[in-house]
Order: sequence, then structure tokens, then C-alpha cells
Amino acid sequence: MNFKKMGLFAVSLMLVASVLGACSKKDDSDKKMYIPVISKGFQHQFWQAVKQGAEKAAKEFNVDITFEGPETEQQVDKQIEMLQAALDKKPAAIAFAALDSKAATPLLEKAQSDDIPIIGFDSGVDSNIPVTTAATDNVAAAALAADKMGELIGGKGEIAVIAHDQTSRTGVDRRDGFVKEIEAKYPDIKIVDIQYGGDPLKATDLAKAIMQAHPDLKGIFGTNEGAAIGVVNAVTELKKEGKLVVIGYDSGKLQKDAIKSGLMAGAITQDPIGIGYWAVKAAVQAKKGETVPKSIDTGFHWYDKTNIDNPDIAALLYD
Repeated sequence: MNFKKMGLFAVSLMLVASVLGACSKKDDSDKKMYIPVISKGFQHQFWQAVKQGAEKAAKEFNVDITFEGPETEQQVDKQIEMLQAALDKKPAAIAFAALDSKAATPLLEKAQSDDIPIIGFDSGVDSNIPVTTAATDNVAAAALAADKMGELIGGKGEIAVIAHDQTSRTGVDRRDGFVKEIEAKYPDIKIVDIQYGGDPLKATDLAKAIMQAHPDLKGIFGTNEGAAIGVVNAVTELKKEGKLVVIGYDSGKLQKDAIKSGLMAGAITQDPIGIGYWAVKAAVQAKKGETVPKSIDTGFHWYDKTNIDNPDIAALLYD
């Protein structure tokens, strides 16, 4: 047996192993972060705008993302399944807009124990688990809607609210922000009913029932795109044009058209592209161990037919 040859062979094996190990380390370091972005749905154009912002950040920070959500914002179970599937892929971080924070808590706790940062966006998560949340200050935004309602109906009369849900952070904050502002500042305005329906068809039926039960109603606030369009549809179907002040939230072609035609007095716009962008950017920062603020306020504005075409406002609206 040639021990010299065996020694050379062993050295060669070690060199090969070293090269392979180096390549493996390089591959690991070059591998892009994967960040699933789980929204509350796809039924409104709002989410397409959020997706656009998330994709912008993914390109800028060179990460891979997926953007998904259930068909409707009532499908809590389906969203939970999406969150479980995302966790199974061992992502770098997860951006999550909870339909139901309580239902999502066990999986979010699992993510936390696995050192997977959770970034809340839009409605965020009603929990201390998220590293940060990129969202509109919905309480303040809804308070602005309340002030506009008070101004437009002359500070007195009966009004109602159609909120898109009562389980998400946005649903709760927009409802409460509006109601508390009215109660605190407008003693002669009475909120006669609060109903829940973010789907335009359901919101239409709810709004019609409220109008029929309260013939002296002066205004209705719809807390998202679907709820607001439902109210507009009800006004049209019951031929109440010009007799009710309708205030909405978010944007979309139908709301923009309603504002331009005078069916809707105005609405609150968020910055959905900014929400998606900051959700992904914050996820990258959190995974890298960088400091991120506990909340990221992405802003809001009132728009009506007087400013809907202003460049600063038009940039925040979507079809």
C-alpha cells in the first residue's frame, strides 16, 4: 500500500470538502429573504394598491415576497390556513393584517417562538407580538370623518354607521373613532344604529333597512370601500339622492365616481401603497436586527369633489 498516495488522496478530499463548504456558505448568504405578506382579502381595490407597494419594497430591498388573502374579509378560517402555510415555509419574517387577532394568536405565538418577526399592516394585530405595525391612525381618521359629518349636517340630526366588521383592528378603530368624536363634540347628533357589513351587497341591504326604520336620517358613515359603496347603492335604490350625507373611507372607482357626481360627500383616503411598502421594509429591517418604531403612521387625508383632482390627493387614490 502506497501511504504517500493515500496522504495525497486525503488532502484532495479535504480540499474538495472545503470548496464545497465555502460554496454552500456563499449560497446561504446569497439566498434572498422570503417574506409572505398576508392581507385581509382581495375583494377591494385597496388591497391591490397595498400589493403594489409591497412589490415596490421587495424590488428595492431585493427580497422575495408572496401577497395573498382570502376572497372576502369574512373568511377568517381561510386566512388562518394561509398563515399556517406561511409558517411551514420557515420565512425570514411575515407581514400580517389580521381579520381576527384572537384566532391568529396561537400561530403568531409560534412564529415568535421560532424567531420569525411579525409585522402588522393595515388592521395589524391586536397583540404585543408584532415588532411594528404600518397603518393609518384609524381612530384619528374616523374622527375627521365624524367632524366632516357634523359640519355637513349642521351639527344636529340622526345618523348611522355601517362598519365593515367588528373583529379587525380597522373595523373597531374606525367605528369607535367616529362614534366617540360625535359623542364628545356633537350633543345634538344622535347615532341611531350601527350595523356591520363590508360586502357591498350586504351593506346595501343594511343601509336600506336603516333608512326605512329612520325616515329622518341625515347621514351614514361607511367605514371601508365596500360599506361605503353599499350605502351609495341604497341611497340610489331608495331615491334618497340629495337627502342624505354619505361619507366613506378608502377609494376605488365607484367611490370616486360617487364623489364627483355628488352621491357621496367625501371620504377618507389612506396611503395603501405606503402601507404595503412599509410592511415589507420593516420586515427586512426587523430580520436584520435593525431598530424599527413600534408603529409606522402612513397618514390619511379627507377628499371630496373640491380636491379629488389635486396632485397630492390623486396620488393616494386608486381605481
